[in-house]
Amino acid sequence: MGNPAVVATIEVYPRETPEERADTLVEVEVDEDLTVFASTIEEWFAPRQAWDFTLREGHDFGRANNVEVRLLFVAGEQTSSLGFRLDQVDEATDTGDELVLRFEEQDGIAKLARLSSNGLEVDLFRILTYT
Repeated sequence: MGNPAVVATIEVYPRETPEERADTLVEVEVDEDLTVFASTIEEWFAPRQAWDFTLREGHDFGRANNVEVRLLFVAGEQTSSLGFRLDQVDEATDTGDELVLRFEEQDGIAKLARLSSNGLEVDLFRILTYT
């Protein structure tokens, strides 16, 4: 049937440019499911001080779904980060202890990122099992 209609907006930080307009949020039109993913991620991050979550306008100005996500984990001298486009997410699941992000599922195989209070685990070839 094609892509779902773009019906929502998300306020994000602007892309870093020479004009340095980082203090003014930008509205980006997005598919409704992307607002759900962004909300799930933001809610998981809220109580976790070691984690930082940023939504930023992507490089393709004026295009729908043009949102980049930056996740940052800092503990002592260890820092981990994960960057991706919000429209790459197929599913965002908050299990309470973990946030599981599933990307680019195809034929039962996907990329997963698991975030916990202890850090980040990325699996670039996860065979999904359905029960």
